[in-house]
Amino acid sequence: MAQFNYKARKRSGEVVTGILEVADRGAALMQIERLGLFPIAVEMPKGAAADLAAAAQPPGAKSASWREFLPPALRQHLQKQRKPKLQELATFTNQLANLLKCGMPLTVALNSMTHLETKGIPAEVSRQLKQDVMEGKGLSEAMAKQKVIFSDLYINMVRAGEQSGALVEVLRRMGDHFERFSEVQAKFTSALIYPAFVICVGIIISIFFMTVMLPNFLKLFEGLHVQLPLATRILIGLNDFFKHWAWLVLVILIIAGFIFSRYRTTEEGKNKIDQWKMNVPVVGKVVRLHLYGQFCRTLSTLLHNGVPVLKAMEIAEQIVPNRILKQAIATMRQEVTDGKTIAQPMARSKVFPQLMVDLIKIGEDTGDVPGSLANLAETYESQLNIGLRVMTSMIEPIIICVMAVFVGFLLIAILSALFSITASISVKG
Repeated sequence: MAQFNYKARKRSGEVVTGILEVADRGAALMQIERLGLFPIAVEMPKGAAADLAAAAQPPGAKSASWREFLPPALRQHLQKQRKPKLQELATFTNQLANLLKCGMPLTVALNSMTHLETKGIPAEVSRQLKQDVMEGKGLSEAMAKQKVIFSDLYINMVRAGEQSGALVEVLRRMGDHFERFSEVQAKFTSALIYPAFVICVGIIISIFFMTVMLPNFLKLFEGLHVQLPLATRILIGLNDFFKHWAWLVLVILIIAGFIFSRYRTTEEGKNKIDQWKMNVPVVGKVVRLHLYGQFCRTLSTLLHNGVPVLKAMEIAEQIVPNRILKQAIATMRQEVTDGKTIAQPMARSKVFPQLMVDLIKIGEDTGDVPGSLANLAETYESQLNIGLRVMTSMIEPIIICVMAVFVGFLLIAILSALFSITASISVKG
């Protein structure tokens, strides 16, 4: 058993202190909650923690962790808290909204969140939020201290919910928002899995054939003075080239990759690549639909929950991953500051489609811009689903045709050579 000094707050707000003798810190927290108190700080007396750790360590065991032998940069990366996925954030948000809807006070709800299993968001996050709220901070202010977990979008929407007194409704909308984005991302990723798998298998088969099977096949031609077909000679030439110059190809690829990686870090490179993503055939349409839907859904959710227009556009600018759209939104935000509507600078940007401009103009005339943006988001998400199916339907046969041409070339090169050898033997016989 160990002693723990604790500092807690009663429901009336009075701060009390005391000492508990329990097995560990978790048992101390449970004991404090059974007493009807909200823990603020629970710690062992100075020196006791070190003594307890030393006593628990087996004799002869090394005190150093395996992480201490890693390079500092790698050790820091492993210890770094990762950003939660959208689905994990949606689960956390919906759980908190459900607890608050049941009538729980915020501190009690956050205390319950520490015991609920939320993948990607440690219980320590909820514990820290509860402690900050008990110290008098607002929930949005407490979340602002944990930027890795909660984005500016999340914090500003919670702040708007606190100010309007509709925190539960805001959390529910935000949970739906993250779930929608998670579904869209999952569809986008799943649409690319099959083509990527086929390409990887094709590359592996090609390497295996060129390095293992082809050299054994070429041994058949040694000592035979036979005029080989063109396809076979091309295949032999490719094999000889890669046998003697594979290192040069590898060096060229490494240099090209290095130059490209440096170029993509420059402002010009980032702009060109993002512009190319939006204009590339087949895939570009899907990328544009995804970006438009993300922008409309984010801006609609923010405006619907009471976030001011300029702040909402600033957050949307940060969330959109494409620099072309970022620059267009930044220009729009500056012109909206000058008193113009959203639709006018959006039309002048020449980046957003006319449908978006027209529907936002209608929303401004009717006083329901969030509703217009929500309709646009649903439209683009629906078109995105269709676009993903079309893209997948087009990419799959293209990949299959390319693989068929490659395999057919190999078969022609091998079979035509065998026929030539057979014909030569028959003539000589």
